[in-house]
Amino acid sequence: MESLSKNGVSTTQEPGQEKYITFIAGTFRGTEYFQYDYRHTDGELFSTVTKTLEECRKRRDEWLLRDR
Repeated sequence: MESLSKNGVSTTQEPGQEKYITFIAGTFRGTEYFQYDYRHTDGELFSTVTKTLEECRKRRDEWLLRDR
């Protein structure tokens, strides 16, 4: 199975980089989900899981607008 981490560390390392994979969650009767990572230019990592890539990016954009 493809993963966004290796030994518990995100493989999304470059600032401004996004990575995502899709997977089927058996618990939810075959529903496809997106696991999404985004590495901010300041080095902070944003991660989420949703049913669409568009929703992942929407959540990322909302996160970027927050005062961190």
